[in-house]
Amino acid sequence: MSRRVRTAVFPVAGLGTRFLPATKAMPKEMLTVVDRPLIQYAVDEAREAGIEHFVFVTGRNKGVIEDHFDRQFELEATLEARGKTPALDELRQDLPSAGRTSFTRQQEPLGLGHAVWCARDIVGDQPFALLLPDMVFRAKPGVLRQMMDSYNERGGNIVGVEECDWADVSSYGLVVRGAGDDRGFDIDGMVEKPKREDAPSNLFISGRYILQPEIFSLLAEQTKGAGGEIQLTDAMQTLMQRQKFSGVKYEGKVFDCGAKLGFLTANVVFALDRDDIRDGFLKELRKLDLEERL
Repeated sequence: MSRRVRTAVFPVAGLGTRFLPATKAMPKEMLTVVDRPLIQYAVDEAREAGIEHFVFVTGRNKGVIEDHFDRQFELEATLEARGKTPALDELRQDLPSAGRTSFTRQQEPLGLGHAVWCARDIVGDQPFALLLPDMVFRAKPGVLRQMMDSYNERGGNIVGVEECDWADVSSYGLVVRGAGDDRGFDIDGMVEKPKREDAPSNLFISGRYILQPEIFSLLAEQTKGAGGEIQLTDAMQTLMQRQKFSGVKYEGKVFDCGAKLGFLTANVVFALDRDDIRDGFLKELRKLDLEERL
């Protein structure tokens, strides 16, 4: 029987250079899609999947993330005094329970693999979920919930994947698909940004993982790879020789909010999903005569 996944790791130490100057003083993870920060979407997804402990791997100038997941008594008192109960209830609902968050530092920008390794002592000898906050999903149930269902059946390591256009395969890390259906299939290999003619599939790894703790010892020994960084994919490929990896082709759509195009698209899509602003937003869009700009 698979050990239960109770802990999730959120790497939030990146500099966010693609969003400068906005991210000069504000963490990119606090950029908002409509009215919720990117990191809140990831935490909400993890909570829906049953995660109990939230581990944030931070860096310098990221203290506001810790503040976001803490209570602000002055703000709560003001909202209560003004009778703004719905806003107050939402703030309290978004907070993990006391003692459920941990923060550790990645002192140097040595890559995603190094960021995950920095969480080793907090996670311990337990399987854990890994969520990249840049990747925001429109999915019901949430992507991690779908992956957790597959993990409970198959065990091992789970990677969330989505189809991309074949013309774009050279921009992604892809999986080699083996036996099984979309809810859980064997992964026989991984290929990082192949040429179109060398691509084994058009299923790209989209920033959601369930990993066994043995990944930490491999990351500790992992040499620097592409970009002079410690790459998580390299360690996963080594672990794949010893443990099973499965893919879940989830139902939903990812938006890469670490890039301007994905971020802007997500804002439009999520705004149109909101009953409280959809009609007004559509009205404003129609005023812009967008067809003349296309």
